[in-house]
Amino acid sequence: MITSAPVQQTSETPAQTRLPLGVIWSFTGSRVAFSIMGVMFGVYLMKYATDVLLIAPATMGILLAAARLWDAFTDPLVGYLSDRTRSRYGRRRVWLYASALPVAIGVVMVWAPPESLSGAGLVLWMVVALLVYETASTAYAIPHGALGMELTPHYHERTRLFGYAHMIGFIGSVLGMGTLQLMTMAEDKRTFAFDLSLVAGVVVLVAIVVTTRFLPERAEYQGRGNDSVLRAVTDVFRNGHARLLLIVFAIETYGIASIMTLTPYLVTYVFPMEAKLVLVMMTYALPQVLFTPFWMWLARRVGKQRAWTGALLCSAVPFVCFFLLQEAGITFWILTFLCGFLAGCGAVVQPAIQADVIDYDELTTGDRKEGAYLAVWNLVRKCSASLCALITGLVLQFADFEPNMVQSEETVHAIRAVFGLLPAACYLIGGLLFSRFTFNELEHRAAREAIDRRA
Repeated sequence: MITSAPVQQTSETPAQTRLPLGVIWSFTGSRVAFSIMGVMFGVYLMKYATDVLLIAPATMGILLAAARLWDAFTDPLVGYLSDRTRSRYGRRRVWLYASALPVAIGVVMVWAPPESLSGAGLVLWMVVALLVYETASTAYAIPHGALGMELTPHYHERTRLFGYAHMIGFIGSVLGMGTLQLMTMAEDKRTFAFDLSLVAGVVVLVAIVVTTRFLPERAEYQGRGNDSVLRAVTDVFRNGHARLLLIVFAIETYGIASIMTLTPYLVTYVFPMEAKLVLVMMTYALPQVLFTPFWMWLARRVGKQRAWTGALLCSAVPFVCFFLLQEAGITFWILTFLCGFLAGCGAVVQPAIQADVIDYDELTTGDRKEGAYLAVWNLVRKCSASLCALITGLVLQFADFEPNMVQSEETVHAIRAVFGLLPAACYLIGGLLFSRFTFNELEHRAAREAIDRRA
């Protein structure tokens, strides 16, 4: 049943403004299912395509980048339509229900191309599969993320919401890493990928349908998006606070994508320990969860902006060290742990700040268009990740990468550079830029009071 709870006032006590844990679990439940295959997509899809399907690295990188051209159309459209939707199920939940089956179909298509296909036929299949999956996941991810932004209007409760969501979502990451371990151990990886995709498709479908039933929506937000898709998107870039946050988010996303995409190559061809790939990923992911309460505390203590700025600047250091590292000793594991620890700050703080700047948009425009904001954010996230895949594919191709072979010194050096130096530069620039962000707790409180008075 759709709830229509009124917008809460900022004068309420923390106990009164807290979201029930049941709502947080419902919001995160389908993300847990997505995270299972999310790990596989982010960490292993590129390597699966080059080493198992035998698609050329540059070709696969171009395919992943080309899929984002389609997202440039679908993301803003879904965000706009989601903001404008009116239905008995709410403006967000109806999209979640509709996306469930197509997402499941897309998962199977990406990981289980017919074995009879090869060459141009296989490439064409992957083009269609990526388009199906990306379109369906957009129809889920944008309305779902937008609904999360609407669950609470309170400054610090948003940090709590996304902090808990990050910790709960780790369950999916653990399951995804276990799945990745099974994949790396499988003798027949294509057969394993086919079986996995069928199971994962069913799990994702059921998770979306079941958890969506228990998510509340604000009835007074229905249909409150802008009446023009172009205006809705351009409003995001007119919002100076959102514009700066968006740039920094794109930069951090590239750094995270570097870890996800290149770690399999790093532990196979630079530091030969492929059997420990999952352990490496766990060393990166575990501190993100363990130190989530620390980042929640620090954001409340010193402010969201200062906490994230410090984490961004510090993140450049371990990436430079990875470039310089010559062997996989204890230093390798310490650097991996530090990367995960620092990445945890953005995972908690960034979506909370994003919700704050959407409130600023409501103050200036009168609209509630979380969908438009999530569309732009989702598109930027995908573009950063695909840019990383494209650069990785091109670098490997031109560095004479040979799958399943010992690599030349030049190829190993290229992998080191694209894994270490590029992300380090991104994090450093991102931290310097975000030090200029000014929309703090006091400004947000004033904005919310003005919105509530107008309402």
